[in-house]
Amino acid sequence: MESNERIILFDGVCNLCNSSVQFVIKRDKEAKFKFASLQSSSGQALLQKFNLPLDQFNSFIYVHGDKVFLRSTGALKILKDLGGFWKLFYGFIIVPRFIRDFVYNYIAQNRYKFFGKRDSCMVPTPDLKKRFLE
Repeated sequence: MESNERIILFDGVCNLCNSSVQFVIKRDKEAKFKFASLQSSSGQALLQKFNLPLDQFNSFIYVHGDKVFLRSTGALKILKDLGGFWKLFYGFIIVPRFIRDFVYNYIAQNRYKFFGKRDSCMVPTPDLKKRFLE
């Protein structure tokens, strides 16, 4: 893994997670971010590398080089790295993590109920396929 590589791991069957990935793709004009579902072999390998549970898919995980960021911290770091207007949201990092993660965990635990679930992981278009890890 490159020292500056940015990978977003997401629940491949979660509608909210897939929408979040689409949000990043549309705003990532420089194609800085790569993606992998938590259920994929690449996702599982990264979870294993960082000693994270292999069977819990309720977190959006951001890997930047050799660092891993979880839950609200990961989401805020992604917005910061998107740049432009979006980096202003990184100001929420001053909110204590236990408060940010409480909100994040509530949404994550109820994401299927609130946003629905797919039967299978998202299949990227041929043009986007190079941004997804196998």
